[in-house]
Amino acid sequence: MFGVAALVFSCATNPFTQKKTLALVSNSQLFPTAFAQYDQFLTENKVVSGTKDAEMITRVGQRIAVAAERWLNANGNHGYLNDYKWEYNLVDDKTVNAWCMPGGKIVFYTGILPIAKSETGVAAIMGHEVAHALANHGQQRMSAGMLQQFGAVAGNIAIKDEKSRNAFNQYYGVGSQVGVMLPFSRSHETEADKIGSYLMAIAGYDPAEAAELWKRMKANGGGKAPPEILSTHPSNDSRIANLKALAPKAKAEAKKFGVTTFR
Repeated sequence: MFGVAALVFSCATNPFTQKKTLALVSNSQLFPTAFAQYDQFLTENKVVSGTKDAEMITRVGQRIAVAAERWLNANGNHGYLNDYKWEYNLVDDKTVNAWCMPGGKIVFYTGILPIAKSETGVAAIMGHEVAHALANHGQQRMSAGMLQQFGAVAGNIAIKDEKSRNAFNQYYGVGSQVGVMLPFSRSHETEADKIGSYLMAIAGYDPAEAAELWKRMKANGGGKAPPEILSTHPSNDSRIANLKALAPKAKAEAKKFGVTTFR
């Protein structure tokens, strides 16, 4: 009964889809932890400042944040970003990656800039990463992980026979990962692609560049990727096709805000 009650009373509403989402950990708990971890990360890594690239990261981030606020306000979500503390940093690291922690703390690695290729490419990445934070995907993943652990513990308590318990642990581990956690993660990536495309368009960046970015990401990976069913991300081809289809919709959304020309 406790587990059911926790699910009923520990939900949030995704402002972009209006769907109920898992929220076993509140943002009031999650954000301070994320901010502290971010500050610690910055002390342990080489932050690039005062360069054109660093200034570009901040400029794009600020434009995406403004676009997010405009979109949220227009859809009746005033004050949604009150607890977000936007911060944008470029870190000297060859890793091809960027990320946004819960609450709006963003890092771009210098290694991803050649793949981004332009400010519009950076906007495609920024929009996607910011979308994860706005849709509370970190909160949802943490909550899903807690439920996964709860299921494992419950199964081990309920099953008394050792042989059966060992079999349960083996199949539950694989089944919950491949059948639940990985599809859950892939759905977040697809949702972030959609939200990110809309945000970059409202910020004045051409959303068609998002598909081109992922073509470059695919080429950079040399075609080496696990099967989609075993991955946390959609396949590159699925992602490229989806982003191409999203671009006209994102431009149509941007037009509602008076944005009709794109960088």
